[in-house]
Amino acid sequence: MEPVEINAGQWYLRALRSDERVDDSPTLTAHGIAEPSLYVQECAAGWASEQRFTWAVCEPSTGEMLGEVTAVPDGNTAELSAWCLSGHNAAVVEAYGAVERFISGGLGFVVHHAANRPRA
Repeated sequence: MEPVEINAGQWYLRALRSDERVDDSPTLTAHGIAEPSLYVQECAAGWASEQRFTWAVCEPSTGEMLGEVTAVPDGNTAELSAWCLSGHNAAVVEAYGAVERFISGGLGFVVHHAANRPRA
């Protein structure tokens, strides 16, 4: 499957990137990911294999990554998880809801929530 972009109200969800136009590496590094370029490649492979769907939660006017929402399918279920940089919880809460609606309504999965589910 190709990555799916989602408009989540004030926030824009897209595939993670690390290229000459958009580079999510600073946010990924700040979150503790040691090799951001490799992580972005792994995320792209997850979409291609339909084993893991990841979205960068972004500020739409700048494209700056503020956090991530992930869905991991397993049979007819999918586990959702998320993280964000400090101060951006509201963005990830809204994005998480949009991904949950897409995963359940668009793809037909029963959603399970990981322990790190964002809360308002």
